[in-house]
Amino acid sequence: MAYFNPLDEKCKSQIGAIKEDTEVTFRVFGDNKSCKFVYYKDGTATFNKLDMEKKGDFFEISLSFSVGLFFYHFILDGDLILGLGENYLGQVSYNPRSFELTVYKKGYTVPEWVKGGIIYQIFPDRFCRAEKNKKIADGKWLHDRWEDTPVYLPDCNGKVHNNDFFGGDIKGIISKLPYLKDLSVKIIYLNPIFEAYSNHRYDTGDYLKIDSLLGDINDFKNLISEAEKYGIKIVIDGVFNHTGDDSIYFNKYGKYNSVGAYQSENSEYFSWYNFLAYPDYYESWWGITTLPSVNKSNDGFWDFICGENGVIDYYTKLGVGGWRLDVVDEIPAKFVKRIRKAVKKVNKDAFIIGEVWEDASNKISYGVRREYFQGEELDSVMNYPLKNAILNFVCTGNISELSNTIKTQIDHYPKFVLNSLMNILSTHDTYRLLSAVSGIETAGLTKSQMENLKISENDLPLVINRLKAASLLQFTLNGIPSIYYGDEAGMQGFSDPLNRLAYPWGNENIEILNWYKKLGKIRDSYSCFKDGDFSELYCSNGFYSYKRYNAESEVFVAINLSDFDKILSFSGKLFDLISEKEVSGPFTLNKGKLCVLVNNI
Repeated sequence: MAYFNPLDEKCKSQIGAIKEDTEVTFRVFGDNKSCKFVYYKDGTATFNKLDMEKKGDFFEISLSFSVGLFFYHFILDGDLILGLGENYLGQVSYNPRSFELTVYKKGYTVPEWVKGGIIYQIFPDRFCRAEKNKKIADGKWLHDRWEDTPVYLPDCNGKVHNNDFFGGDIKGIISKLPYLKDLSVKIIYLNPIFEAYSNHRYDTGDYLKIDSLLGDINDFKNLISEAEKYGIKIVIDGVFNHTGDDSIYFNKYGKYNSVGAYQSENSEYFSWYNFLAYPDYYESWWGITTLPSVNKSNDGFWDFICGENGVIDYYTKLGVGGWRLDVVDEIPAKFVKRIRKAVKKVNKDAFIIGEVWEDASNKISYGVRREYFQGEELDSVMNYPLKNAILNFVCTGNISELSNTIKTQIDHYPKFVLNSLMNILSTHDTYRLLSAVSGIETAGLTKSQMENLKISENDLPLVINRLKAASLLQFTLNGIPSIYYGDEAGMQGFSDPLNRLAYPWGNENIEILNWYKKLGKIRDSYSCFKDGDFSELYCSNGFYSYKRYNAESEVFVAINLSDFDKILSFSGKLFDLISEKEVSGPFTLNKGKLCVLVNNI
């Protein structure tokens, strides 16, 4: 029986993605008579079939590769195909899946400062309001009560305006920097802050102005400098796929002192957009006419965003720690590469995160294979596959998706990217974490019905335990945990904008808040969470255990959501960072319990 495991250094000398022109050795173990290594480069039709050398009980071949994405399998004894099977092991099959190999450019790195950190995502209008008396533009209105529910019902014409505001601002964020420091936050990721009509601000009105409801450019500079004092960097949202129709560039309603593309075909911005029938029919994001899509192959727009004194240049020189690229899979690769060059030219240590919802190593978008982690585009992505797998595990006990997702990412991504993935459990686009693990069924419900869905007092302890299990995984697996503002306070909410309520200052769930503070301190205390390796120890439905380790530290994590107590076998004594007690092996982890074990030194 043949054995090949791409996560076993005996079988593949370098785990994960590899640097170009680096020799990697493949070995297949077994008593077969012959073995061929078969591979092809993505985008080509040429299959390369190479004989592997027999060496005792294994076959071996060493190769180096150019930059790109490669797929490979093995042929045993002339006709048996060994490909990717269950549990991430090689499996003989007549219709196998290929193994994958990502090869990246020499010199490709990710900023060291991001690793081991914690990200905190803020929806600016809803986090904290420092200034009470705000001037608000026509067509917008301000809630009197911070505790209100955002407006989500359409008007009589069926349109949702997103024009209600709570008044969260930059000075409010500054005032809460000590709070964020207490959570061990190293990065604040801000949803859009540029001038816009809506409360979500993904409808950019002017890229070069801070929205006045948030403050001004001096407030933003102050946020950057004050955050730096707490060891926190600011990452901002780059929305370069579309603008607002109410913008200096499109100017559909004539509110701006400019000649917008909607107003004249002679506008300097006309070529930025794709009109189907001028002026009222134009390409827009998902058909939402308030978000006209930008012609992302237009040199003028590229220069405006990426050129000297352009948008990227301006804010990166102000000192932002990085950029999150909205819907990056809708932006052409050439544009993404130019964005990276513009960012890294100003600050090679700036961090670039992409919004990608799938495996970013092999993502196909609009018929084109993307090259996010081959060295010229992104540093990181929002880790939706891990989010989905974690939530599935804590809600159902099914471990296979989580185990496979972790192994897939270790195999497909460069190690430094793996350590820098933005590990989310909820965002402004998804259900709140507590609601997501509540078990409440929402299929077919309207937002009006969802608004009134709350976790009962009887169910809350079980749901909080699921949240704790999910966040423990988020904080201790490869990557950087990202807290969506208010998840640490026990906020609830299903579909947008019910997941975008104002932060409940003074009404936090203290149990959950203290839990997140504990996780932050655990993560801060052990360097293996920065750049350490991962080893799965044991998994079965409802139970998962693994270790993170490097030369300086070793941490064992076990999560028991099964219906039975589990015995953890080890000798001597270890210290449980969750219960804050010393335990002796063998140790019984009761059902529903979690533990993080370290040597008590």
